[in-house]
Amino acid sequence: MNILITGFMPFGRETVNSSYEAVKRLPQEILGCRIRKLEIPVVFGEGASMVFHAVREETPDAVLCVGQAGGRTAISIERVALNLAECRPDFPDNAGNCPGGEPIIPNGPAAYFATLPVKEMEARVLKLGIPAELSCTAGTYVCNDVMYRLLHLLDHEYQGTRGGFVHVPYLPSQAAGHPGRPSMAEEDMVRGLEACIEAVILTHNAG
Repeated sequence: MNILITGFMPFGRETVNSSYEAVKRLPQEILGCRIRKLEIPVVFGEGASMVFHAVREETPDAVLCVGQAGGRTAISIERVALNLAECRPDFPDNAGNCPGGEPIIPNGPAAYFATLPVKEMEARVLKLGIPAELSCTAGTYVCNDVMYRLLHLLDHEYQGTRGGFVHVPYLPSQAAGHPGRPSMAEEDMVRGLEACIEAVILTHNAG
């Protein structure tokens, strides 16, 4: 079994992105399955394009994309991606794009549900004593854009590949620059993501 896991480059005024900081520390192999890591840009369309290229190159059995959500207190396992791209005028993506509420894919479905075993992922993270939750909103920024486009691709071209998205909080070093914002230790993020991947593998093997 091959698994592709992605994290994002820094964006806004941040110098690091907790998602890729955690992803890059994952082992190269988990439960005998090969893990391929990929860092993608925080740019509408472009981040997903890099994921598409990796999927077409390797045809993984599962794809787990990871993003940073600075206000969250737990590892958030996303259940749904919306066909909606929107951001605040004062917070464009890293290329200066700021969509105003248009569909990601015209005439595409209103939403896609993750095809990874989200409840099993949550349970396995919680078993480690690490905060985790199921989330029904991946937002409308680049994280949602990547999740929606990925699930659209898999639904149309790679129906044997499962896909989904996880958000992680700020690292403590980032939260220090955002008073009052929660954070999570990098080690816990890494352990939590590894537990998510284990759940994906075990569910796949059981099926």
